[in-house]
Amino acid sequence: MAEIKAAPEPLQAICYEPGSLRLLDQRKLPLESVYLDIKDSNDGWSAIREMIVRGAPAIAIAAALSLAVEVYNLEFNGTPQEAADFLVNKLEYLVSSRPTAVNLSDAATKLGDLVRKIGQTATESKLVFQAYIVAAEAMLAADVASNKAIGSHGAIFLRKQSDQLEKMCVLTHCNTGSLATAGYGTALGVIRSLYANGFLEKAFCTETRPFNQGSRLTAYELVHDKIPATLITDSAVASLMKSGSINAVIVGADRIASNGDTANKIGTYSLALSAKHHGVEFYVAAPVTSIDITLRSGDEIVIEERSPKELLNSEGGLGKQIAASGIQVWNPAFDVTPAALITAIITEKGVITKNEDDVFDIKSFLENGN
Repeated sequence: MAEIKAAPEPLQAICYEPGSLRLLDQRKLPLESVYLDIKDSNDGWSAIREMIVRGAPAIAIAAALSLAVEVYNLEFNGTPQEAADFLVNKLEYLVSSRPTAVNLSDAATKLGDLVRKIGQTATESKLVFQAYIVAAEAMLAADVASNKAIGSHGAIFLRKQSDQLEKMCVLTHCNTGSLATAGYGTALGVIRSLYANGFLEKAFCTETRPFNQGSRLTAYELVHDKIPATLITDSAVASLMKSGSINAVIVGADRIASNGDTANKIGTYSLALSAKHHGVEFYVAAPVTSIDITLRSGDEIVIEERSPKELLNSEGGLGKQIAASGIQVWNPAFDVTPAALITAIITEKGVITKNEDDVFDIKSFLENGN
């Protein structure tokens, strides 16, 4: 395998130490950098729901750590089994904050299974809480390592796929960097790795309406890391591709079905259709925890709807009214890109490519030790 250099350490959106959690309020970026103290799972739920923290990996970690902070100094007089039940109920509550993001439900399930098991044998409730805290902290470290592996695998694969190019121009959508993860990023992590190794000429990022995660967050990260980058409107994608300026598209994922259908930020499907028409390779970068092997296709993915205010008001719903009073709004948070439009799925375990029948066999990829 080719040697890949690591990119410089990026921004930090999640600041944690035992008993303390601070989250960067991403609604205020790029003009202000404000960290909010998260005291318990109620604060965690609100931070996720109100988009203070966003991005599937970051959501899962912030949720888990908000509960870890809550129980760190909790005075609890119940039995170990009652402590486990307390944690499971809190985890279920946290999942309700953002149901489309599979990383959150997956983390809640795994943590819930762990504390139930500990609760059966522990001699006191604090041992259950301690086990939970250790597991939540391990998620934080594991996510950073996972992201860097995604970046490395992606950079190597894209380089091989584009070996006729000295450097490449890559388009991304929404925000999949340090601000969407525990650090480094998924799709943006691949871009970071490409740049660190001299393979990237320029990154293009979409505004990503209506909440503008691209213009507010991805552009902020690219400028911070001094990566050559250009911001475009969502509606300019097709024209940019027609000009021949894009060699590849790489996006993140909130949930991937077993056939490769991928739910991601609204507008991703449009990008994939345009890429297909213009002969541009389209990649998804996500940890394997974003894969929901229980779903046969994207038709089974529940798509949540966001507040109408995000369209009716400026600044993603936070500013003044800009639309006519009385107009109805449809504001889905995500769309589903069919697997047929996706070239490959980049994970921390390697790159999932299509078989001779031109379909993804994700189940076999996972079963083969990946």
